[in-house]
Amino acid sequence: MNVGAGTGRTRARAADGVVAALLAVAVAVAVPSSATARPSPEPGRSGQQGRAGTDGGPRGAGATGKPDARASGAAHRPAPAAAPVLGAPADTGVAPTGPGVQNALGATVQDHALGALNFAVADAVTGRLLYGSGETTPAVPASTTKLATAVAALAVIPPTTRLATTVVRGTEPGTVVLVGGGDPTLTVLPADQVRIGGLPADPDTAPASLADLAARTADALKASGTTAVRLGYDVSLYTGPLLHKEHDAVNIAAVTPLMVDEGRIDPRSPDEAPARAFDPAGQAATAFADALRARGIAVDGDPVQTTAPAGAPTVAEVRSPTLPRLIERMLTTSDNTLAEAVARQAALAAHRPASFAGAADATVQALAALDVPTAGVVLNDGSGLSRANLIPPITLTALLARAASPAHPELRPVLTGLPVAGFTGTLVNRFGARSGASEAAGVVRAKTGTLAGVNTLAGTVVDADGRVLTFALMTKTAAGAYDARSAVDRIVARIASCGCH
Repeated sequence: MNVGAGTGRTRARAADGVVAALLAVAVAVAVPSSATARPSPEPGRSGQQGRAGTDGGPRGAGATGKPDARASGAAHRPAPAAAPVLGAPADTGVAPTGPGVQNALGATVQDHALGALNFAVADAVTGRLLYGSGETTPAVPASTTKLATAVAALAVIPPTTRLATTVVRGTEPGTVVLVGGGDPTLTVLPADQVRIGGLPADPDTAPASLADLAARTADALKASGTTAVRLGYDVSLYTGPLLHKEHDAVNIAAVTPLMVDEGRIDPRSPDEAPARAFDPAGQAATAFADALRARGIAVDGDPVQTTAPAGAPTVAEVRSPTLPRLIERMLTTSDNTLAEAVARQAALAAHRPASFAGAADATVQALAALDVPTAGVVLNDGSGLSRANLIPPITLTALLARAASPAHPELRPVLTGLPVAGFTGTLVNRFGARSGASEAAGVVRAKTGTLAGVNTLAGTVVDADGRVLTFALMTKTAAGAYDARSAVDRIVARIASCGCH
């Protein structure tokens, strides 16, 4: 059966109440003040931190990585109030049955636009598989890889962790070193100009400021009688290649522990796939040198890459938002550059090399420790840009079930970071009137994934009885991206509209 908008929102209150009961947390939206619906930019763009559809897909024919604006008028509808997203605790509803789910989905899983479809639908409360096809068969996950990255990082890193960018004394007198701590969100912009997902940041999500770091450094130097320095910068935290194999200097920056505004050449660019600096670390160091000069500290020559001496005294530092806030931002906007930074933090916490390979190993290790099935999982990055990544649908539903489990409150940001269908992040233009899935708008929270010929969606949905289910749909098709995404959305809408007994 179908439900109207009023019924859907009422059920969303009860349904997200189930999630709230599971999570024991009250969060208004996925990323406070930054994940609200807004008009879509021009079509044909993709990238890591966009406003309407950043699925981690590279640019190029058939791989925009962005939902087609035809999918709905949802981009122009107001964001929901807090209650429909996460409401008061509610009953968990009656568990559906496997045959009931199969009957409800019917021919929707046979849609030709889906091409080859691997999928799994599970009960979020018990984690039990209800229905699937090829659910244990590895498939290209695209940006649903970020679910694994998020779970792994939250499992091994304390939730109070903030990423520090530090200035320390150099080996020689009159030298200071800017040390990258892995925070790609460090910004050169004034606080009132910072935008996350197209909207202003609130105090919990506002990035650290390079200007603040320069001001604190200048004050400390002057207090010690120093008014001129030579500046070095240290990027030794990471190892291995700087560039992702799918690096295109727009969807992802060079992966370095020191950068500002995720390597954007223009930090104010609203483009979903902005032009990136060739040398993000050098760009950040140059900007810092200019900021010191503006505060009365003479900087001799250009910054030079170096390694900070062990145990060097700290001159000043600034810190990022907490890890949970970074992960919510990463998931809502499908931020590739931030995903690779988060993956490297997981590697460091697991005492692995902070590289693509080390981060992938640390992620799989963390999932296995949570008893998430890892058979068939192959990871080459943390963002999902790699077409060589493989994850079975059953692994994605298990990740979501762990995030919903009262036994793992540390994983809650995985759910609070998921975009809301028709309203936020990469789902803002999904589940609209033309998709045939509009009844599920506001009821579904899910992570998107898009590469050329690949469309994936994994998240939570609330059925007509108020039961929270997890799902993972992974397609490989020659059909147009809009048709494939709409077919996927219709499957999820069928789950939302049935009791499936």
